[in-house]
Amino acid sequence: MPLDALGLALAAAVLHALWNLLLAGARDREGSAACALVCAVVLFAPVAAATWRVEPAAWPFIAASAALEVVYVVVLITAYGRADLSLVYPVSRGLAPVLVLLASVAFLGFGTSAGEVVGVGLVACGIVVVRGGSGSSSSARARSGLLLAILLGCLIATYTLVDRYGVRHANPLSYVELILIGPAVVYTLIVGPRRARAAFGRRPVVAGASMLGAYGLTLAALRLASAASVAAVRESSVVIAVLLAAPMLREPVGSRRVAGAVLVVTGIALIAIL
Repeated sequence: MPLDALGLALAAAVLHALWNLLLAGARDREGSAACALVCAVVLFAPVAAATWRVEPAAWPFIAASAALEVVYVVVLITAYGRADLSLVYPVSRGLAPVLVLLASVAFLGFGTSAGEVVGVGLVACGIVVVRGGSGSSSSARARSGLLLAILLGCLIATYTLVDRYGVRHANPLSYVELILIGPAVVYTLIVGPRRARAAFGRRPVVAGASMLGAYGLTLAALRLASAASVAAVRESSVVIAVLLAAPMLREPVGSRRVAGAVLVVTGIALIAIL
């Protein structure tokens, strides 16, 4: 993997972890999330307009993905209110590629390799380790967080499969802009426009810009390296988020939870590359 592609993919990982950390640590998570989504749409609009291409065949996929994203945002913010990010983030991000792989094999006729099977096993082990990585792992709060993280993984896997086919009919930047508009409008209405305006500040603006930056840097890395290698490096965000959860969110992140996150990333890398 070229060094410039590696740097871009790592930067994308940092930004993805950052916007999750910012929203998880916000005083008003719901208001901040709504504001961040609106900021992302506004910031993304000029770039999307300059590269606009949307075929009629893309619209059913855009509608389906936007609906899934609305549910994803609701569940994500709820999860961060009930459990540690260092539990929710690695479980949801680790489970998603496993589910995509399983669905591709079971329903889409794709084959699998020994490396992918080992990767699935490592992700599963990592999730178990992360789950048991804190003293409160048996609490009702932790159980609720785990269930929400699993639901998030299912949602990520589903919209990933939808987008895999939808993006074939549109420019990726235009496609993402249209997908973001729905969640930005709907979630703001759910939260309340007044609450979203009250949450406006540096944190949600940086979170929205980081959403945009993470996607843009990933696209730039994909021009220089294979999709598999970029995806593998990009998921280092799991370890980054877990390590930063202690200083930024004051979460009790122990060595066991960090080790579990590393196992998840290793498993994802095997699934992506092999």
